[in-house]
Amino acid sequence: MSSEQASGVVPERTLGIAVLGLGNVGSEVVRLLSEHADDFQARVGARLELKGIAVRNVTPDRGVPIELLTDDPAALVARDDVDIVVEVFGGIEPVRTLILNSLNTGKSVVTANKALLADYTGELAAVADAADLDLYFEAAVAGAIPVVRPLMQSLAGDRVDRVVGIVNGTTNYILSAMGETGADYSEMLADARRLGYAEADPTADVEGYDAAAKAAILASIAFHTRVTASDVYREGISSITADDLASAADLDCTIKLLAICERVTDEDGSQRVSARVYPALVPLEHPLAAVNGAFNAVVVEAEAAGRLMFYGQGAGGGPTASAVLGDLVSAARNKVHGGKGPDESIYAKLPILSMGSTPTRYYVRMEVADRTGVLAAVAQEFANHGVSISTVRQTGSEEAASLVVVTHRASDDALSKTVAALQGREFVHAVTSVIRLEGTSE
Repeated sequence: MSSEQASGVVPERTLGIAVLGLGNVGSEVVRLLSEHADDFQARVGARLELKGIAVRNVTPDRGVPIELLTDDPAALVARDDVDIVVEVFGGIEPVRTLILNSLNTGKSVVTANKALLADYTGELAAVADAADLDLYFEAAVAGAIPVVRPLMQSLAGDRVDRVVGIVNGTTNYILSAMGETGADYSEMLADARRLGYAEADPTADVEGYDAAAKAAILASIAFHTRVTASDVYREGISSITADDLASAADLDCTIKLLAICERVTDEDGSQRVSARVYPALVPLEHPLAAVNGAFNAVVVEAEAAGRLMFYGQGAGGGPTASAVLGDLVSAARNKVHGGKGPDESIYAKLPILSMGSTPTRYYVRMEVADRTGVLAAVAQEFANHGVSISTVRQTGSEEAASLVVVTHRASDDALSKTVAALQGREFVHAVTSVIRLEGTSE
């Protein structure tokens, strides 16, 4: 019998934590771990002890004791006194290798790395499952907004049919500001940079890559089917104009960059998964239309639960750190009690629906000759390709007219063929915008 047992004193249990990255998110994680150490201990049943922080350059001005810093993340994750690794570096390599090494040496992993998970969740989850360890990633999709865990756990007994959301704050700020001010895209992008919402190179945000990675993660979880970023159709917002926002307002709509993950049932009852990201007209009565600025929101539609909406801060050091720490507490509790979270679920293995076969509605704006018979000829081109028109709106001058057509649901292939045919007609000066319309029942 040990002296502690003989005296009735139970030694305090500790769990060693390694943090990879000390940027905005990593700094908040480290700060909150330190400031709320007693609370975390009470919630977990063990002391969470920070063992080291991996950074690219060790300097004394990082706001943490320099002895905690290391520029050798591989050595840090290999340490025997580390139980859980928190990864907030970002990027693919060497992070993928670091996470695999962590799992292979008995460490559970918490990550916020959407780009990595969009392509490598399957590989990482398989290693975690084999090692009976946790791989948590709530922070990878929408910052502080809890959506991953509700899909994996709260709705595990339901059938999810659709997940649609605004999951990129940069693009939502730009589009919201364009709609409010009437300014053009380049002006509002510059404003987003000035406010810190957009990076110096905003490509990942404004061209939809960030949202596509998140859509891949959401679709994989919602439909029990492995979906990667390459399976997600993607368009960005750089072609959206102030005129598009004004036309949307005339139709009682706004424009949002949406990530859409959908279970599509064919006429024969077979099911496929559609995952796509693009700017879309959203009716003002839809709940996503009111999500403005840098905020995010995700709407989940399930068979029994109906429509659920998750809304809040989708990015930033504090909100993302909140989601990371939530995962850390869960992983730490599992370490203490000898359990683990749910494994990756890909039993359904549904095929991916191509974008060409995906049905939706469309807004098409074109400049046409303002003369008798043009409207009928335009309508005929839509009919020739099986695209039904819902509404037409025309404004004109002496020589040209602006024509806005809103369609009923049609496949992307049919609409693309219609637009190509219109561009070949001499009375069509230009097709200036083609934007999808989401959030309607038609």
